Amino acid sequence: MTDFDWKQLFNPEFYIKLEVSGIAIGLYVVLAIVFAETGLLVGFFLPGDSLLFLCGIYSELLMERISLGSEFLNVTLLAAFISLMGISGNITGYWFGAKSGNYLFKKEDNFFFKKKYLYQSKEFFDKYGSKAIVFARFLPIVRTFAPVVAGIVEMDKKRFMFYNIVGSILWSFTMVFSGHYLYEFCKNNLGIDLKHYIEFIVIGIIAVTTLPVLWKIFKKRAHIE
Repeated sequence: MTDFDWKQLFNPEFYIKLEVSGIAIGLYVVLAIVFAETGLLVGFFLPGDSLLFLCGIYSELLMERISLGSEFLNVTLLAAFISLMGISGNITGYWFGAKSGNYLFKKEDNFFFKKKYLYQSKEFFDKYGSKAIVFARFLPIVRTFAPVVAGIVEMDKKRFMFYNIVGSILWSFTMVFSGHYLYEFCKNNLGIDLKHYIEFIVIGIIAVTTLPVLWKIFKKRAHIE
């Protein structure tokens, strides 16, 4: 930590490899980030998809202290942990939305809260209905505000929980398993170690996941003009 650079906070690999007094705490930090990004309004700027994908690549490191002795079981357990935190995060977001009512739409912007993201998530929710809870998992920013909006509009709790669980499982298992087995395939069959190209992977994932959001904003502005 003596060579800490604040720019590292935007690098998912930093959290995975984080140590305190020689003790690896990457797994706990990852789980905390997943909860914050899906349950706390301040978590919209945290790494999401890229973090989960890298968790798959570094699954051996993350599960080192609680290994089940099987590569497949370790990856499955890791994805399950992340899924549970995602489900818990969304429940927290839903509860907050239900309690706050329309207060958030009247709240002034600050460093941690941007009202425009809430409106964008509201539009997304209006368009896709209950399924937005599933789709939002794969979209940065939207996944932070979607459960809050669900709470504000008083979405049926049982319906919310169903889509919450389905979305979290799909998101976590898809990203973690994709990262793990793509890494294994490239290393064993192509002789390519993806750990040497982490920066490109992160940039690529961010680009792919944010393009739909940026495209929607661009189209909306073009239509207004």
